[in-house]
Amino acid sequence: MPRVARLSIAPVKSLGLLHPGSVTLTEDGVAEDRRFFLIDATGRLMDRLVIGSLVRIGSWTDPEATTLRLEFPDGQVIDGDIELGDPVVTPIYGRQAEGHVVLGPFAAALCAYAGREIRLIRADSVGGTRQDHPATFITDGSLDQLGQHLGVGAVDGRRFRMLMELEGGTAQEEDTWIGQRVAVGETTLRVSAPVPRCAITTQDPDTGARDLDTLRTIISYRGLRDGSDIDFGVWGEVEVPGVIRLGDEVRVLV
Repeated sequence: MPRVARLSIAPVKSLGLLHPGSVTLTEDGVAEDRRFFLIDATGRLMDRLVIGSLVRIGSWTDPEATTLRLEFPDGQVIDGDIELGDPVVTPIYGRQAEGHVVLGPFAAALCAYAGREIRLIRADSVGGTRQDHPATFITDGSLDQLGQHLGVGAVDGRRFRMLMELEGGTAQEEDTWIGQRVAVGETTLRVSAPVPRCAITTQDPDTGARDLDTLRTIISYRGLRDGSDIDFGVWGEVEVPGVIRLGDEVRVLV
């Protein structure tokens, strides 16, 4: 059976990933995942489609999102309690995220790094910028198949920023679970749909520089869904919340 080989969360959307040994997955997602996000002076979302090098900044927060730590590539660390300012509503790819501006030194450090005005926002609810699909996963077999088509060998799963990367799976095995229920650790998930991908997957997960033509390559052997969506990996909806740990098996339920 496939097993959980890596867990990935991003306390601040588009910043570097954390890889905990376990996560607590609720119906709304992992509490620490994507709880914060960035906007510019006009209120537009600032993500890696705009500034790829954001991935070089590390972040950490607690489950209640009352403290935040940012670690910049030059060694600078900004760490402190969260103080909230004005409320904001941010359009994010067809949906809206409600939150509050975070006061303090965080935004100034981000502005200096990015060379433009940036405001840090804490989403008001667990799940952050995500309104649905609290779990995502992909198998090593699918990553290996993509690597073969790209001619590069192994493809680092971090570029797809999935909650769970699974080892011991066959190519596109996760697609066969769509419409079924799976057990992972203490959780039960309903695999609901494939994940449509964007240009962030073309970026190196350490630097943010574009280095692989993932999207055209996926289209070359998987085609397009509904004439537009480039699918890779699957979404999961939480039926039974709980803890997921490295090494947990993924069992398809009858």
